[in-house]
Amino acid sequence: MIKGDRTLYCNNGDRFVVCNTCSLTMKTTEELFKEGFERYQAGEAMDTLIPVFREVCDRSPKNSNAWTSLAWLYLLANKPSAAYKAAKLAVKLNPHDPQARVNLAVSMLELKKPGVRPHVEMAQQMIMADSEWLEEVKKNLDDGLTRKPEWKSLLRVKQWLLEL
Repeated sequence: MIKGDRTLYCNNGDRFVVCNTCSLTMKTTEELFKEGFERYQAGEAMDTLIPVFREVCDRSPKNSNAWTSLAWLYLLANKPSAAYKAAKLAVKLNPHDPQARVNLAVSMLELKKPGVRPHVEMAQQMIMADSEWLEEVKKNLDDGLTRKPEWKSLLRVKQWLLEL
């Protein structure tokens, strides 16, 4: 944002910026999130995606999906402390998001923090109650292990999560 640009807010609370020089509006939060997600799927490096999702979180601080995504990117970028903070906020905003719980559990394992198992058990209950969540979490686990094949913390959470 350049000094003098105007910050405006949508009815849903999302923030966007209007350039005073040319009166162009920057991308909406939803557009930025979608673009970041597409770039992630295309295999772009985490270090270039983190600022995109950080911006989404700054613009829409109560968007649990954005915080969940940011936590995942931090985990993939080997930044467990930042991941822990983002995942903790994602769980606070939406305690019923199994991926947010998975991210929190993985970050806690990476940081050797106690209390991991209750988050895994809660995520397990959620994914067993909803087949769409189950498929989404499985897909994310596989994606993470494709990007970081020897990711011990994720392998451990996957094993706990999918034990029946």
